[in-house]
Amino acid sequence: MVTIPDAKAKEIFMYSLLSSIDMAIPLSIQPALPEVFMQEVQHIRNTVILGHGNSGKTTLADAMLFTSGAVNRFGKVDDGSSVMDFEPEEIKRQVTISTAFHHLNWRKNEIFLSDTPGDDNFVNETKFASQVADSAILTVGAVLGVRSQTERFVDFVGDRHLPCLICITKMDRERANFQKTVDELKESFNLNPVILYLPIGAEDQFKGVVDIAAGKGLFFAEDGSGKVTVGDIPADMVDDVAAQRENLMEYVAETDDDLIEKFLEEGELSAEELSKGLAAAVRQAKIAPVCAVSALNNAGTTVVLDAISEYLPSPDERPAQVGTDPQGELVERSASVDEPFSALVFKTMADPFAGRLTIFRVYSGKLSGDSFYNATRKTSERFGHLFILEGKEQQQVDEAIPGMIVAVAKLKETVTGDTLCDENHPVLYDVLEPIPAVISYAVNARKGDEEKLFSSITRMLDEDLTLQLTREEQTHEVLMSGVGQVHLEAVAEKMKRKFGVEMELRLPRVPYRETIKKSVTVQGKHKKQSGGRGQYGDCTIEMSPLPRGEGFEFVDSIVGGVIPQQYRPAVEKGIVEAMEKGVIAGYPCVDVKINLIDGSYHNVDSSEMAFKIAGSLAFKKGALAADPIILEPVLELEVQVDKEHVGDVMGDLNSRRGKVLGMDATEKHEIVRAHVPQSEVQLYAPDLTSMTGGRGSFTVKFSHYEEVPAHLAEKIIEQNNKE
Repeated sequence: MVTIPDAKAKEIFMYSLLSSIDMAIPLSIQPALPEVFMQEVQHIRNTVILGHGNSGKTTLADAMLFTSGAVNRFGKVDDGSSVMDFEPEEIKRQVTISTAFHHLNWRKNEIFLSDTPGDDNFVNETKFASQVADSAILTVGAVLGVRSQTERFVDFVGDRHLPCLICITKMDRERANFQKTVDELKESFNLNPVILYLPIGAEDQFKGVVDIAAGKGLFFAEDGSGKVTVGDIPADMVDDVAAQRENLMEYVAETDDDLIEKFLEEGELSAEELSKGLAAAVRQAKIAPVCAVSALNNAGTTVVLDAISEYLPSPDERPAQVGTDPQGELVERSASVDEPFSALVFKTMADPFAGRLTIFRVYSGKLSGDSFYNATRKTSERFGHLFILEGKEQQQVDEAIPGMIVAVAKLKETVTGDTLCDENHPVLYDVLEPIPAVISYAVNARKGDEEKLFSSITRMLDEDLTLQLTREEQTHEVLMSGVGQVHLEAVAEKMKRKFGVEMELRLPRVPYRETIKKSVTVQGKHKKQSGGRGQYGDCTIEMSPLPRGEGFEFVDSIVGGVIPQQYRPAVEKGIVEAMEKGVIAGYPCVDVKINLIDGSYHNVDSSEMAFKIAGSLAFKKGALAADPIILEPVLELEVQVDKEHVGDVMGDLNSRRGKVLGMDATEKHEIVRAHVPQSEVQLYAPDLTSMTGGRGSFTVKFSHYEEVPAHLAEKIIEQNNKE
């Protein structure tokens, strides 16, 4: 048994007293348990809270923690007191940036909550948290309704086939419309939403819900405690409740052959059949019950907690986790303490004092002791203490069982995506794939402390797998890539706070190149006499363009000894160095073939340096005569967008000098593939979000170089000359 030290003896006594009359207490008004829970997998609930930005996810989490007694103060996002949004960057922006974790005890169950970001810039956090959860709570605002981002979170639910509880939030707000929001959910997604708790009133008259399954009214306390009292269904709602109950029965019956047969024969299900059938249907992700809440007023959170405990699955009710053994054979690990230990690392947090905090989900077995085997790195790791996360705090525990999210500090080898297991029973789970980076900025230390900057960035790369750090060889810039501009700005703020280093972000220089369009033959001659030994080098070259992407080719066609063998490499070296600086805008010259065909030398004055200079002069002279042009990098974009915005996207790509290559269609989306110059899409991520209302996403990769149109080339040359 794991004991959380701050449980009160009085609370334990009260629970033992109440549990003896458990059957007499309505489900929705049972008190929260003290923070003591048995090591039994069936009493674990691991759920992730998902939803679009400003749908009330964090407030709902704070309210549930307060209602259950896990915290003694109801934290609020608006005043910076939220238990879950505790990072300074989150308090400043009033949005969730990193997934936060906490746990609470309710009706003998230990519920592990993961509060995730709803902003597109931080959605990778949401994706990873969803992949290690057993169930989901989907929040949808009663005023805003279904938003474009909601679709992405529903996809996370669908990808993992997660049982889902839908919470229509902000029912106290002006223009809150519960039924309209439910209808939007039914029209937009295949979640099979069915109303389980029907709101009593709305806006400032939202005062309770009707439990459709139990046929009872549940009325909220006005003191913000989260408590409810059981009462009669309001008279004006009786007919609506009856219709909703019949609808609920029909939904439940359709998920089970025996139930549908009885429902068709008798026209209804017994209370027991409805209750058991509903629980089974939810746990199998066949239907998603809908409830109504006002988290800010702590109205309805008790109902949500009851639904989590009653309907969402424990780890052992979920499919076994599938991995591979060292021989590559498939292995299943069920959520049982009798199985060998296995876990997946899905998050790493960098701390300037404590070092790395490694967070993982236990899938099978029991973790105790002070070590485990990292199957990904093929090494054993020792750890000091095992923790459960409680917002920004940690609570030490002795062991962890399936379904629990726990953390250890200061591991040397382990990183996000690694599989931890019993060394005698190794297993390897699939590596978590981060969302690809789509925007890049050049970075440097604002106060010149480059070494400290890149040391700090390295630690941030461990924490955030969507970040990429590369060096552009041509421009010599260090580039940081991420999911969006706000994402990178938040990383910069976090680095300043954690490591005391200021990072400057600026748009990177476009790595243009130069080339030639026609063949020429030119002479390069270097002759200098200034007393004593002079300098003499003379070469004649043929320059011709190569196919795009061929680079550089040098051919020595000298016949006889017009240029001695020892000087010919110097000619090539001089040409290569001159190519690096170009001739019209200072960009490297590429795709050129040089044929050394003639020349002359002096027995005394010739040297390698003289022929190097001669080669450089020949190249510059020839390049200017060979119709030099500027090349620009062209990227391949793959844009995924809803059908409604396809025209806008294609028109925008055309305005960016893009060339549409083709289109593909999925059930919900159109995929547009196009070639677009890099200079035109450096800020495409925020532009696409604005254009599509957040319903578009894209990936990008380098494709090839193409000639810059003449009128734009003139501007590039002019800008380069100014610099």
